Amino acid sequence: MPARCQWCPLLSMGMAQAWKCAGLRWAADGLVLTWVGGRRSVLARGKRVAFGVAEGGVRTCVGARGHACPVRAGVPGRSTGARCEECARLDRAHSVAADTMADDPRPYRVYLAWFGPGLVKVGITAHARGSARLLEQGAVCFSWLGSGPLMAARRTEELLRAALGVPDRIPYAHKRAVRAALPESEAERAAEIAGLHARAVALRGWPEALTPEPFRGVDHAGVFGISGAQRGPAAVAEVTELVAGGAIGGELVAAAGPDLHLATERGVVVLDTRLMTGWELLAAAEGERCAVPVRDLGRAAGVQDGLF
Repeated sequence: MPARCQWCPLLSMGMAQAWKCAGLRWAADGLVLTWVGGRRSVLARGKRVAFGVAEGGVRTCVGARGHACPVRAGVPGRSTGARCEECARLDRAHSVAADTMADDPRPYRVYLAWFGPGLVKVGITAHARGSARLLEQGAVCFSWLGSGPLMAARRTEELLRAALGVPDRIPYAHKRAVRAALPESEAERAAEIAGLHARAVALRGWPEALTPEPFRGVDHAGVFGISGAQRGPAAVAEVTELVAGGAIGGELVAAAGPDLHLATERGVVVLDTRLMTGWELLAAAEGERCAVPVRDLGRAAGVQDGLF
């Protein structure tokens, strides 16, 4: 019998039915895996996650702005965007980050996010989204800095970049690399952004339309399962890509941003769910060993990836 994986809707349809992943979402009801067609599967720590890619499977572009890729272009297995060049261009052209939505009437918030020692960024998110953007980025802790119209929020973001040297992007590999060695206390984790918040609100040149917000640290380490009593075993490897005929399965012991930490037969392996999009996925059989390319964490750069 196929494994009764707790999250995968394709299991009730049988092993022959394939489903396309539409990405991981942090929602009000917790961590949710979404599927093309609107199906949603709530994930919970302690449950088994297992799937495979059919032999001969091909990863295809996920399209842009809710529209399918017109040519169903193939995309590399290691791409976290899962879009062809044209769809990636269209998707970014309509994003807030591209500064093409100056007339957006929605209120926005500016935030400071901390991912580990020395890893702090400034960013903006729509007020209506709450902290979802911070959870999706894997922010270990954060504080709001101010709220107001989009362009005022953008100018404040630029002010902090120029005056305090705070970036608006941090490579995700850097976030993942420090996750296993975070300070244990919330106060220690919040200290860096508390100091930056104080320096930020003291700066001259804030847009008048942006309303400052007091420092209130919000900690996600417990939600992610990466701190204290919630902390699972340290990860030993990370998946670099999915491949046709490959499979992976294990108990979900932690999750941060797009990453699932799965306890497999060789230890905890980190799976970036952005690598799942664009593939047609099948249920994995009970007891099937993991067989996807991985990189051992802590190994020197340049060491060739292997298979499980």
